Amino acid sequence: MENKSDFFKGFDKDSIITIMALALPAMIENILQVLIGVVDTYFIGKIGTEAIAGVGVTNLIMNIYIAFFLALGVGTTAIVSRNIGANNIENANNAVRQSIIMALGIGIVFGMINFIFSKNILILLGAEERVIQYALPYFFSVAVPSVFLCLMMILSSSLRGAGDTKTPMKIAIISNVINIILDYILIFGIFNFNGLGILGAGIATTISRIVGVILLLRKISSDKTKIYINILDKWHIDKDILKSITKIGLPAAFEKLIMRFGQLVYGGMIIKIGTEAYAAHNIAGTIETFSYLPGMGFGVAAATLVGQNLGAKKTDEAHKIGLISYFLATGFMVAVGAIFYVFAPLLAGLFSEDLEVIDLVVKVLRIIALVQPFLCITLVITSVLQGAGDTKFPMYSTFIGIWGVRVLGVYILGIKLNMGLVGVWLAISIDIIVRGIILMIRFVKGKWKEIKIE
Repeated sequence: MENKSDFFKGFDKDSIITIMALALPAMIENILQVLIGVVDTYFIGKIGTEAIAGVGVTNLIMNIYIAFFLALGVGTTAIVSRNIGANNIENANNAVRQSIIMALGIGIVFGMINFIFSKNILILLGAEERVIQYALPYFFSVAVPSVFLCLMMILSSSLRGAGDTKTPMKIAIISNVINIILDYILIFGIFNFNGLGILGAGIATTISRIVGVILLLRKISSDKTKIYINILDKWHIDKDILKSITKIGLPAAFEKLIMRFGQLVYGGMIIKIGTEAYAAHNIAGTIETFSYLPGMGFGVAAATLVGQNLGAKKTDEAHKIGLISYFLATGFMVAVGAIFYVFAPLLAGLFSEDLEVIDLVVKVLRIIALVQPFLCITLVITSVLQGAGDTKFPMYSTFIGIWGVRVLGVYILGIKLNMGLVGVWLAISIDIIVRGIILMIRFVKGKWKEIKIE
C-alpha cells in the first residue's frame, strides 16, 4: 500500500501541462459529440414524433453494440500505451493491426445480424408498427454498416494510446460538420432533390463515419505518428495479442452492459411514478451529460499516460498522473455543478414550461451538483484502472453499485417510500458515492500497478 505521505507527491507544473494537453482535445471532442446529437435530434424532430421514436429505438440497440466497440477501444488503448511507454513500437503497431482485424470481424457480424433480423429486433424492443415504418430505414442505414463506427472508435483509441488526442478531435470536427450538412440536404432536400426523410439522416451519419475512418487510416498510414500501419502490408492474426485485447476489453464491455440493463430496469420504475417524473428525469439526465465531459476528457488523458508510464516501469509517475487527472477534472466538474445549482431554474425552463416538471428538474440538478467529486472518481479513476489493464475491478464495482445500490434504492426510496423522482436521484447519488469510494480505495492500494499485459 502507498505511503499516505506520498498521496499528494509530485504535483508539478510539467505533469499538469502534459495532462491538460491530452485532456482538452478529448473534452472538445466530447462536447462536439453532444452538440451534434442535439442538432441531429432537432433535424429529425422536424419529420415528426414517430421519426424521433424510430431513432430512439435504433439507438437502444446501437448502445449495446457501442458497449463492445468501447471495450475493444479500452483494450487497444491499454496495450498500445503500455508498448509506447516501453518504447516497443513494433508491438504497438501490431496491437493496432490486431484491433483493426477484430473491429472488422465484430462490425461485420453485428451488421449481418442487423440485416437479417432488423424488424424482429425492433419488435423485440417494443416498437409499434407506425414507429417501425420510420425506424427500419434508419436502422438499415446506421446499424447495418456499424462496422464503420467500430473502426472509427478503434482507430481513435489507437491514436489516443500513442498520446495523440488532437487528431481524433480534428477528425471528429470534420465528420460531424459533414454529418450536419448532409443531414439537412438528405433529410429535407435541396434544389430539385426532394430529400429522403429519416433515411437521409441515417445515410448522412454513415457517410460521415466513412469519411472519419478514411481520415484516421490516412493518419496512421503516415510517418507523422508514433504508430505506423501500412495497410498494403501482409496482415496476419496474432492470437496472443487478440487474447490480451479480449481479456482487457470484455470486462469493460460487461461493465457497460450492466449499466445499460440497470438503466432499463429503473427507467421502467420511473415511468410508473408518473409522466412528469419521467420527463423531468430525462431532462435532468440530458443536462447532467455536460458535467460528464471534463471527467471523460481527463479520463482519456489519464488512461493514456498511466499506460505509457507503466510500460516505462514508472509506477510512481503513473500514480501521480492518475491523482492529478482526478483533481483537475474535479475542479472542472465542481464548477459545472455550481452552475447547475445556481442556475437550475433557468436550465430547467429551457426544456419545459410545465411548472411541476421544472420544479422536479431543479431539485434533481441540485442533488447532482453535490455529488460531482464522487462522479469524477467513477469517470477518471475508472479510466486510470482501465488504462492499466485493470478492467475487472470497475466491472465488479459497477455491478455492486448499479444492482445492489441504485436499482434497489430506486425501488425503496422512489416507489416504496413514495419519495418520487427525488428518491430516485438520491438512490443514484448513493450509488455514485459508494462506487467512488470503492474505486478510490482500489487506486490508493495500487494493485493496478501490478497488472501484466502480454
